[in-house]
Amino acid sequence: MDLRKVKADLSGFDRKSVTSINKVTMGKAGFALDLGDGSERAEYVGQDQVIQTLGRPVRRISIMFTYYPNNPEWPARSSEAYPDMEVTGQWGYPYDDYFPYKGGINGDKDSEVFRQMRDIRRHGEDVTLTLTCDCSITEEQMRAIAEDLKPFGRLRLRINHECNGNWFKHNQLYSYDEIAEFFVRFSKIVKEIAPNVDTVFCAGIITDEGTLEKEESFTKCYKAADLWSADKYFTLHYGWPFNVAEKGGLSKTYALTPVDDMYDKFEKAAERMYEITGDKEKKLVMSELNADMDVTGPFLQGEPFKRLLEMVKEKKPHWFEGIAYYQFRDRGGLGLELEDPNDSSVGHPLPMLDEFKGFLNDDHFMPTQTAGEKIAEDAEVPMRYGASDDADGIEYTVHLDGQPVFFEIAAGKNDNLMIDVDGKWFYKSAGVEVINVIEAFFDRNKNKEPRDIKIRFYAPPADGENPNTGAADWDTEYRTVIKELPMFRIRYEAVDTVC
Repeated sequence: MDLRKVKADLSGFDRKSVTSINKVTMGKAGFALDLGDGSERAEYVGQDQVIQTLGRPVRRISIMFTYYPNNPEWPARSSEAYPDMEVTGQWGYPYDDYFPYKGGINGDKDSEVFRQMRDIRRHGEDVTLTLTCDCSITEEQMRAIAEDLKPFGRLRLRINHECNGNWFKHNQLYSYDEIAEFFVRFSKIVKEIAPNVDTVFCAGIITDEGTLEKEESFTKCYKAADLWSADKYFTLHYGWPFNVAEKGGLSKTYALTPVDDMYDKFEKAAERMYEITGDKEKKLVMSELNADMDVTGPFLQGEPFKRLLEMVKEKKPHWFEGIAYYQFRDRGGLGLELEDPNDSSVGHPLPMLDEFKGFLNDDHFMPTQTAGEKIAEDAEVPMRYGASDDADGIEYTVHLDGQPVFFEIAAGKNDNLMIDVDGKWFYKSAGVEVINVIEAFFDRNKNKEPRDIKIRFYAPPADGENPNTGAADWDTEYRTVIKELPMFRIRYEAVDTVC
């Protein structure tokens, strides 16, 4: 039965437990934790499941697609288009084995990339889109992609990432100079058509000589980009899935970077970026970071993260904005969950999942939530959603008489809401009237005495896109109005018992 089609009985709902209602503003964390979701190594996992698993949304979800429209097999995924091709690595196909980007000129707006971006944004998170492109695509094709991305708020576009290497198709087909020219040209078009979209340049880091990798070619890219990025792994089994990483094996198929060495190189890279661009405001992000379980095993995977994040909290580097854990679910050793080989829709939690949740719940890595002026109970409340860490919402102070047995929230049927219940987050989609949030009280170690808790409501766009309202800031600020404030059904005893 689809409960969205059933008229909810709201006779038992009220606001008697609410002691105050205020506006609330969400702001940036001291340091951001993002998350990759889907790549050549795993399928995309919907945000209902991701947020339920993690307990709260992350700032950004990174998704990965490729655009090689001139290839004769396009838009089939390369590993499916060439099933009998003998390859010795993930990148041996005629174009990168990411999900095909099916937007652009005469594109399919219901294709996977748009479904994923809408899913991310309706859940209050922001999108980082990694797009590997054929550098021969036309200006018209680039303009069409920029038009595609304009409704998706403060999106980040990572164009031809890891372009200091030799494994992606863009590096195999084009020189470093050609890749640089393409990035600058594409960035300029994006800023012209979709100024709400930030371009991210992802190359290497500092060399032993004190310069950046391929600096002569890429300086123009560092100047053109809105953010700087690099992908780095504490450990990475780069031979996966074609071989097994073994201690003392005949051929080493994994890489290792000590934590202190990694931090030092990123810091020096940022200093060099400031030096060659003259721009002291841009930030550096790690767009992919992990310790590969194929190398560390499952029990040591979180140790380098703990060390790095302790350094971040202590040093508070002005140049360092955040990291993206790569990734939520993986077929190898780079996930919080291990994808079931029998069913890709099933993930098996790994020890790193609980460790990552611990990092997410550290105050330094959580967005701030600051209460403001009081709101009348019968008020219509304007809501603003700029980003996952820049939004205005509603904060209730709710008095609990003890440990709830039933706890449900009723809100306007057309309202799309992200709800923070005492630190545990829930999603209410448009079309749903009542959600059950009793899970927020399942922790048996939580205080069961009478107490006050905070419940906060934010309203990201219901369909994941910012509607063009004609306002000057429509592409970066989504606004709506809550016409009737949410109500609760809170009970402290079972309706009946059989014992």
